[in-house]
Formats: sequence, structure tokens, C-alpha cells
Amino acid sequence: MKEAMFFKRLEDTRVKCYLCRHRCVIDDGKKGICRVRENHGGTLYSLVYRKLVSENIDPIEKKPLYHFYPGTTSFSVATMGCNFKCLSCQNYEISQLSNDPDQIAGRDVAPEKIVEEALNYRCKSIAYTYTEPTIFFEYAYEIAKLACQKSIKNIFVTNGYITRDALMTIKPYLHAANVDLKSFSNETYKKLCGARLDEVLDCIRSYKEMGIWIEITTLIIPEINDSESELRQIAEFIKDVGPEIPWHVSRFYPNYRLIEKPPTPLNTLRMAREIGKEAGLRYVYEGNVPGEGGENTYCYKCNKILIKRYGYQIIENNVVNSRCPSCNATIDGIGV
Repeated sequence: MKEAMFFKRLEDTRVKCYLCRHRCVIDDGKKGICRVRENHGGTLYSLVYRKLVSENIDPIEKKPLYHFYPGTTSFSVATMGCNFKCLSCQNYEISQLSNDPDQIAGRDVAPEKIVEEALNYRCKSIAYTYTEPTIFFEYAYEIAKLACQKSIKNIFVTNGYITRDALMTIKPYLHAANVDLKSFSNETYKKLCGARLDEVLDCIRSYKEMGIWIEITTLIIPEINDSESELRQIAEFIKDVGPEIPWHVSRFYPNYRLIEKPPTPLNTLRMAREIGKEAGLRYVYEGNVPGEGGENTYCYKCNKILIKRYGYQIIENNVVNSRCPSCNATIDGIGV
């Protein structure tokens, strides 16, 4: 175990964790909502430090990040646990834990080894993903600092529940994030994953204010968050934060505790994409539907196809020095 960052000691050997926006008050011998941070005698410890449970080399487009060094690869890592209880989680085998500490699996891998592997495989970035990176903050933080020394970028694929204090701490070493915006209803957020909408919205604003490149993903689930009015609210919120922020509207497939729901109809994705464009977003993408055309990057001024994709693969890239070759518009992003 490693002593955790971001906690305060309270009376009666209780502690208050302020790593994520649940801000759990934890009794001695108990864990927080994430099940991977435990109070021992008034000191909070991380139970997943150096416990690597998943590692892969992924296209950056899989995160999904379409405007952050497109066409490069990202060394993707995770530990067990999550601070959300999403009913549709596709990685529930490693994200959702019981109270049994023996369930916290993982190989002991040093931060230096992660960076070494990323270098060996010539990855442009390291992605903290699959589960929620916030809850293995101490591990991610140390890896990220070392990665920066080797000119490797760092990425969070996140539910957007990190506190401002924690985000500010990792800000010098964090270059991009894809943030899930699951709904625009507080009631849906509570039912779907046990969180609060207002905290996620504030977190998204924090990423933007701190200058970290962000892209936003909404998994559209039939009869849960697929109404035209709710999708319009999401699009208008993103536009207010920044019209250059790419919005990925992604197709749902039955999974975990939502196996009774059907896959998202393609016309719902089309509707969401049109809503985003009407709201003034420059880049709206359809996810989980390869070959349908909604994954291409178009110039927001002249509508020329700039980057043509099939799934996570780039078929052609016509961007020249971050500009549209047709109308010379600047294409937003980093390394585009």
C-alpha cells in the first residue's frame, strides 16, 4: 500500500478524501466508494499503487481522441476499481469491486517500467484508461512525471469527477483527456452511475480553463439519454465551454446491467450529430459505427474532408500544418 494524496484527518481516526468529487468521509478500516482507497488508523492508503491489471498499445483514435496527434499510438494502462457504478460499463470485470481486498489483482510494475515500455513501442503518449484514472492517481502521477522527461504525452480517459485540487496537481504533466458526459439529467446520472451532473460539468470547465485539450464522449443509450432535447442541452453546453471541443456521440450495445436495452439506432446518432452541428460545434463524430462516414474530420468552414477514417484507422489525412488545404482554416487540436 502507498499513502494516498488528497485526504484530511478528522476526529475519531476518520479521514476525508478529496481526490474525487464524492469527497468520501471514511471510517477507520473502511474504504471509499471506489473500494481502492482505505483508512488505516487515520491514514488513507491507495490499494492499487503499482498494481497494473491491463496494458495495451492502442491507436489514439480508440480513446477516442481525434484531434490529439492523430494516427499515433498510445500505451494504455489501468489498475482495478472505479468511483462510478455505471450500469453500462464495458470494463466491469476490472472496474467494479466488492469489499473483498483479495479481488484487487494486478502485477507489480514500477512507473519507470511503464515509461520504458512506451518508449520501446514508440508510443507518442501514455493513456490512463479502461478504469477511472483518478482512483489510481498516485500511480498515474508518478508515471506521468517520468513520461514528460522522455517527451511522452499523457492522457486521461475519464468520467470527469476529479477535484480541482487534484487536477491542478497533475496539470503540468497531463496533455489531453477524453471526458464522458453521460447525460444532462442529474436524475439519470444518479441512476446510471451514482454521481452528480453538476460536478461533471464543473470538471469539464476546469479542464478547459487549465488548458488541457479535451474531447467529450456521450454514449447514447435508448430511452435513457437519447431525447432530442437532452442531446441539444449537451451540445449547447459543450458549445458554451468551447466550440472547438470535439463531441463523440457513440453507439450503445447491450452490456453489463443494461442487456435488455437495444443497440442505438443509427438514425439517433445521425440526429445527435446534426444537433451538435446546429449548435455550432466544429467537430461531431459518430462512434462505434465504422464505415458510416460519421468518423471523418471535415473542415468546419468549407466542409472539405480533411481526415478520412475507418474505425480507428486513418485512410487519408489532408491537413497541412494544422490548416485546411482548401480554405486555410485553422484546424483545432494538438499535433493535428
